[in-house]
Amino acid sequence: MNGDTTADHEDPPLDRDELDPDATARGTVYALLASAFEHPDDGIYDALAGGDLRDELTALFARTPLDVSTEEVGSEDDYDTLCARYNDLFVIGYSEYEDRTDGTLSTDEPPVPLYESAYRPEASWTDVNLDLARAYDYYGVRPAASDREHHDYLGLQLEFAGYLARREAIEEELDAARARLDLLDRHLRLLVEGVVDALDDEPNPGAYARFARVLDEFTAADRAELADRLEGD
Repeated sequence: MNGDTTADHEDPPLDRDELDPDATARGTVYALLASAFEHPDDGIYDALAGGDLRDELTALFARTPLDVSTEEVGSEDDYDTLCARYNDLFVIGYSEYEDRTDGTLSTDEPPVPLYESAYRPEASWTDVNLDLARAYDYYGVRPAASDREHHDYLGLQLEFAGYLARREAIEEELDAARARLDLLDRHLRLLVEGVVDALDDEPNPGAYARFARVLDEFTAADRAELADRLEGD
């Protein structure tokens, strides 16, 4: 997680000469994708419209063995249209939880919820969020006081995965790699698949369908490589 946005913690001190470039690159990709699924600001818009975001993702994937296509990343929208598209997909219809202890909603969700519990009818809102809260707490990270999102929010899970990848970049931090595999298996991949399916049902997802394809390919490839390396599957 990023200490400036969603977590109150300090990353471990790092000697960049000893960092694993593959794990470091994956951590940065997770952070970039977390930013891509936040309400667009001028920085993310300029990087998207100018091709810089696509180029940065391409360069990062080149430092990994993962096969992820980035050629479609981009947008023809102007800034206001991109913001409106984000609101139409991820915000419109959203309401505050009436009771934050059980996640009761007062109105319908947006067309594409960014919360794992929306795609987990077999699991309770409390169980999903409590399990993630325990995982965050184990590593000493938590949503910042200024962040009102629940633990199952896509941005938080992506930032946590990125944090675990950065920890893995430290020599012999295999526990962090195992924790990332567990997060992917039990939470993040389920959420990503739900978001991708929901976007497929939308008539004009624009840049967000492209982001979702990268997110889907990346998390699936990251999960497969981790399982092969750690479990021999």
